[in-house]
Amino acid sequence: MRSRLPVVLVLPAVVGLAFLLVPLAGLLIKAPWATLPAQLFSQEVGQALQLSLICASLATIVCLVLGVPLAWLLARSDLPGRGVLRALVTVPLVLPPVVGGVALLLVLGRRGVVGQYLDQWFGISLPFTTAGVVLAEAFVAMPFLVISVEGALRAADPRFEEAAATLGASRWLTFRRVTLPSVMPGVVAGTVLCWARALGEFGATITFAGNFPGKTTTMPLAVYLALETDPDAAIVLSIVLLLVSVAVLAGLRDKWISGPS
Repeated sequence: MRSRLPVVLVLPAVVGLAFLLVPLAGLLIKAPWATLPAQLFSQEVGQALQLSLICASLATIVCLVLGVPLAWLLARSDLPGRGVLRALVTVPLVLPPVVGGVALLLVLGRRGVVGQYLDQWFGISLPFTTAGVVLAEAFVAMPFLVISVEGALRAADPRFEEAAATLGASRWLTFRRVTLPSVMPGVVAGTVLCWARALGEFGATITFAGNFPGKTTTMPLAVYLALETDPDAAIVLSIVLLLVSVAVLAGLRDKWISGPS
């Protein structure tokens, strides 16, 4: 039998729940349902949605290629200073995205530390391009993947890897056939969170890649622009992002948001 909940906890909890849910409900209440299909299939919304999906997916691929080995390095290697490295990897989680965009601009811009050589030697300019959108999204989203995969690696039983090594398997074969399958749920969860974070990125994108329709204007940027010229379109775009967020949480409910009944 469950004990009676104290009012001193229930009341703030209800207020907190309302604080989180009422704005979302207001978004649905104010939605232009009569013109929603026309708004949803308009050229502006379609361009922003397509660009967002492509860039978020490419950014996620970048995060997978770089983030999974980085998570393994943090979890399984004896590299000195891993605590400091782990803290640096998680900095984008707390760093204002605009600051991240400025940092990328100073490093990869045409006069940046690295960007000046990319421009001079290869004619590559990353800022204010679609590739810049991908890099900005990958910068802010990668920590979600690294943290998830590292946690899965730490929780995995290392005895299976030791058995594989005893049987003569190389470290790469052990990682590919033993380690990676055992942490796949963590990789999948981190990938989905990474993709969702990339899809909703705004600050680093607008700072590093700018806001050029059809080229760098992702859905969050389109919402920002539409608020001044077409509020109905802003609401439609916001609803699409809301539905994507709900879908992500629903897909991860068993790992992240489920609890004892």
